[in-house]
Amino acid sequence: MKTKTKYLISVIGPTAIGKTNLSIQLAKHFKTEIISADSRQFFKEMQIGTAAPTDQELAAAKHHFIHHKSIHDEYSVGSFEKEVLQKLDALFKTHDIVIMVGGSGLYVDAVTKGLDHFPDIDSSIRERLNKQLEVEGLESLQKQLKELDETSYNSIATDNPHRVIRALEICIGTGKSYSSFLNKDKTQRNFKTITVGLTAERETIYNRINKRVNIMVKEGLLEEVETLIPHKNLNALNTVGYKEIFKYFGGEWTLDFAISEIKKNTRRFAKRQLTWFKKSEDTLWFDYTTDLNTIINSINNKINHDKSKRVF
Repeated sequence: MKTKTKYLISVIGPTAIGKTNLSIQLAKHFKTEIISADSRQFFKEMQIGTAAPTDQELAAAKHHFIHHKSIHDEYSVGSFEKEVLQKLDALFKTHDIVIMVGGSGLYVDAVTKGLDHFPDIDSSIRERLNKQLEVEGLESLQKQLKELDETSYNSIATDNPHRVIRALEICIGTGKSYSSFLNKDKTQRNFKTITVGLTAERETIYNRINKRVNIMVKEGLLEEVETLIPHKNLNALNTVGYKEIFKYFGGEWTLDFAISEIKKNTRRFAKRQLTWFKKSEDTLWFDYTTDLNTIINSINNKINHDKSKRVF
């Protein structure tokens, strides 16, 4: 007897586009649960600045991988991949469809495609690069990466020190480019992925981002960040919405300038998200105003088309 195919519906798109709401509506329709693939929403100390689902939203559909870690925990994309696959195995025992939602492209790809595998690197290289970051700043690491691996320099989030250091340690430790290890053969999944993307005109995305940041400030972003000042050097907090307010509390920036920088950096992040997600040719893209039934019909059509192609 042929095993019934299981489906992961992956909801992607730039920040502030409405992914959370769509994922909840889809979970309700398909009577299923939601996996979060937003790497900033893993940490329980970061609620407002990450636009994590509200208590009401969490109650509307069962979520996994929201606030399940502390900023003090070491947590990698590899750990996430392993834990999500285990959770999916459990969920697929009682559900034919599971929803995944998130704007962290690397984490989405880790689940749907599998991670690239890299050789072990001497830990002293990372220690040296971290010291370089501390003494010379991120720009020196960016320049070094551009010299060693321009392909990676042009494709990864170079404003993220963790990503830059990771690419550099592979380059230095192996003598090969970081990009040369990407997109090799990966482990096959025992489910099929249907990716649903939400998008809008760039001006609309930017306006939604600006509005969201204003709401975050009203809802207590400053108070949240203030409680985290003692931990501001942790990697989890080196992220948009937090690092700018730290500079305000440190007396480096005015509040108005810090807020304007959050908006600017979030807009840049959204642009990178779209660049990452547009690489996939199989995504079902919808304008963010598209009604739910249209999206559900497209998903069902994809599943039915897939069934018709299968040989029994």
